[in-house]
Amino acid sequence: MDNEKEEIVTLDEAAVLLKMSRETLIGYIKNKKAPNFNPPETNGLKTETGMFVTLHKNGHLRGCIGYIIGKDPLWKAVTELTVSSAVKDTRFRPVQESELEDIDIEISVLTPPEKISDPQTIEMGIHGVIVKKEFNQGVFLPQVATETGWDRETFMNELCSQKAGLPEDAWKKNDVEIFIFTASVYSEADPKIAAKLKGLK
Repeated sequence: MDNEKEEIVTLDEAAVLLKMSRETLIGYIKNKKAPNFNPPETNGLKTETGMFVTLHKNGHLRGCIGYIIGKDPLWKAVTELTVSSAVKDTRFRPVQESELEDIDIEISVLTPPEKISDPQTIEMGIHGVIVKKEFNQGVFLPQVATETGWDRETFMNELCSQKAGLPEDAWKKNDVEIFIFTASVYSEADPKIAAKLKGLK
């Protein structure tokens, strides 16, 4: 997706969020305390919508935590989710101070989920997907398909088995709910964002 076509946050607002995330990561890992922020009261930063914070170390996933439905303004959510991604993602050991310089931060700002009845409408690389059956639920962000090169069948099989604890073909059954959403992804590694970040220092 073209980030500039998404209007939930502007590139300037995304840069503010990434700067806050970086300062939170450094502050929490070094001092076990996140900074207090007073960001500008812009529409995007005040929006309550889904968000994920993803940490990469030398190109490899180092932590990723988020929520699909917004419960706080994005400027507050980014602090909580940065800390969670760094120290509460149970797939990884907590981030250490020695790793900070090797970590890049990426944030994904999500649109509200939309329930669908036909999985064939899912577009790889465009749609994130949630599968849900009773107490079992799993989610993949849109970039998972891009990063893995999976086709729709593999994507959905892995989502059910890896993330939701369901049989691979559960998504083909009528008793499983499927929701889609889109995400605007902003990364410190993006030259456009990097330029904005320099202007904030």
